[in-house]
Amino acid sequence: MGLFDAFKKQFIDVIQWNEETPGTLSWRFPIIDQEIQNGAQLTVREGQYVMFLNEGKVADTFGPGLHTLNTRAIPILTSIYNWDKAFEGPYKADVYFFSLRDQVDRKWGTATPITIRDQEYGHIRLRAHGTYSYAVKTPEVFYKRVLGTRESYHCEELEGQLRSMILTSMSSYFGSSGISFLDMAANQENFSQKLKEELMDDFEQYGLELKTFHVQNLSLPEELQEYLDKKSQMNIVGNLDKFTKFETADNISTAAANEGGMAGMGAGMGAGFSMANAMAGAMQGSQGGAPQKQEDPLETIAKLAKLKDQGILTEEEFTQKKAELLKKIT
Repeated sequence: MGLFDAFKKQFIDVIQWNEETPGTLSWRFPIIDQEIQNGAQLTVREGQYVMFLNEGKVADTFGPGLHTLNTRAIPILTSIYNWDKAFEGPYKADVYFFSLRDQVDRKWGTATPITIRDQEYGHIRLRAHGTYSYAVKTPEVFYKRVLGTRESYHCEELEGQLRSMILTSMSSYFGSSGISFLDMAANQENFSQKLKEELMDDFEQYGLELKTFHVQNLSLPEELQEYLDKKSQMNIVGNLDKFTKFETADNISTAAANEGGMAGMGAGMGAGFSMANAMAGAMQGSQGGAPQKQEDPLETIAKLAKLKDQGILTEEEFTQKKAELLKKIT
């Protein structure tokens, strides 16, 4: 082999992206000082898209399939290199592959609470997190707005920008929707869909399509959450009389679980019933003097008998309370 043969220019005759790694959005075929041979084979697999660029400007594009690069397949480059005037030599171009596959299970969340105005609770600090997925929709736009002259681009490099867009849209939506936090938390699927609609245009300006968006959790500061828990308990018990009875029953269960708790429980039952009656009386007064419906003394005696059988009341306490109730019906 002669010296000239050893140093003759090499031409590219096969172009393909074999080692597509998960999370890679784009990759530039390594041409360097080589030139593409006229008639070279270009392989574009499913889920890929190829752009040929000349001096930084998008020229010809290709979808999935096996393409033979000649004057018919690359009309723009043909015109640039004057191939239409019988010039059939090799040429140079930047070749970019794009992955159009869905980038799934991407995470988003509030690093710090965002302050919103709630129609019921005023200004509250909210935390939220969830998942989303997206894909490159318009490679030409993605190249101009994001990629530039980079040799490759990975989805991790885009995460910060996308999260910022998500949180900005969330704050804007919270501020204008007029929907209370409780309604959002109770209808997270609908809330997720609304936020996705708000974010679609933001993703499209970078050549991306937002495929899915899910809000998995909405949470409030601990102090406000405790307040909501208390309010929820009051809604469950209905009024103060029921709440007192609920608390008494809960305390009985707690005492039974503690060593020696049941022994002291019997002695305090009389005081407990007196407290319940006093609280119920106060409740009547606060409701404008409207009398509460009194429980049938015979039903009360039956309940006390069960407490005696369970060892909560002594025989003496049961007899005393029974006598007091029987006086009411004689």
